[in-house]
Amino acid sequence: MVAAHAASYYAASARAAPERAALAASVDCDICVVGGGIAGCSAAVHLAERGYSVVLLEQHRIGWGASGRSGAQAIHGVASGQGKLERLIGRTAARAVWDVSIQGLALMRELIARYRIDCDWVDGYMLTAVKPRHDRELREELAELQERLQYRTVRYMPREEVAATLATRRYLSALYDSNGGHLHPLNYTLGLAAAAERAGVRIYEDTRALGFTSARVRTPGGEVRARYLVLCGNVYLGKAAPALAAKIMAVGTHIIATEPLGAQRARELVANNAAVSDMNWVLDYFRRSADHRLLFGGRVSYSGLSSFEVPGATRARMLKVFPQLADVGVEYSWGGYVDITLNRAPHFGRLMPNVYFLQGFSGHGIALTGIAGKLVAEAIAGQAERFDVFARIPHRDFPGGAMLRRPALVLAMLYYRLRDML
Repeated sequence: MVAAHAASYYAASARAAPERAALAASVDCDICVVGGGIAGCSAAVHLAERGYSVVLLEQHRIGWGASGRSGAQAIHGVASGQGKLERLIGRTAARAVWDVSIQGLALMRELIARYRIDCDWVDGYMLTAVKPRHDRELREELAELQERLQYRTVRYMPREEVAATLATRRYLSALYDSNGGHLHPLNYTLGLAAAAERAGVRIYEDTRALGFTSARVRTPGGEVRARYLVLCGNVYLGKAAPALAAKIMAVGTHIIATEPLGAQRARELVANNAAVSDMNWVLDYFRRSADHRLLFGGRVSYSGLSSFEVPGATRARMLKVFPQLADVGVEYSWGGYVDITLNRAPHFGRLMPNVYFLQGFSGHGIALTGIAGKLVAEAIAGQAERFDVFARIPHRDFPGGAMLRRPALVLAMLYYRLRDML
């Protein structure tokens, strides 16, 4: 039986999509894509449009993982930041990665328009300062973006403007990026899958990849024989690709959706309808939905355990930002996993000459996953320059092995949580 999507606001408001059958035979194709999130669906549609025969395997439903349940904020850059990237691969290569991230935002808008994907896209993203240290960092970031990277869609918002835009006194200032935005992530992913099928991609749901060689993917009911493989399962690949699993860790995060607030009350909370996140390490992020709810997320878990009452804790964080919502009920509450790398840079590469992988988006996946799928399609077609820039980024295994890696990370994160309080 095909696993249902998480009981989220996104699943409740998703466009109709067919249930695809599980693979129950042996099939042949040029390229097998494993993973039916944004990266996998984007890779599939871009490959099919180049004339390749493509099979896509998804263990559950299309968009079942992070792609269909995330905070859905489309953000410039990568999570590691440009400074760390430059130390890892040099200024020229780091600039090429930056350029791809900006092209990813443009590609998202292009795909939505080209395939007529109804996914509630809205322009605008705000990064907010909670304390004076954050404000100094924002001003430094603005200079970096505008002067060195020539990124002109971002501007500084002083406290008075932020207070006039967001119905809270929590924030000291913000950067506003008109090139960022937000959308309904499950409907976007389902729209990409539908476009892929129209281009000839064969999609099988309820089909886990148990293992692979350079030319075959084994599944419970059959196998796929292919010239190339593209692995886009992130943390859900697990034992099927242990070399990749060692480079990423699943970090839990949680989102709540309020009951409908009505158009006027929702507009009062976020007047410009931007996606908003703060600068704390354990950050809050929120936005309005198309039907006038507040979607609010945060309180990441590095332990892998639910040691607190998650919906209640997330609602308490929401009320620290918007205490005026104390009378508002929470209608949906859900969680999921973000895949992070040790250096927070994306992890793309090849396990074998014909086996490609995309993972490690570290919270910047909404826009970057889409263009990652395009890059892998380019690389398979013989134009690997942009893909290979990402493949040059060095990645180490998380320390401690399977038993100790998570406790070690939890200890490290305690430092950053304490820093948030200062």
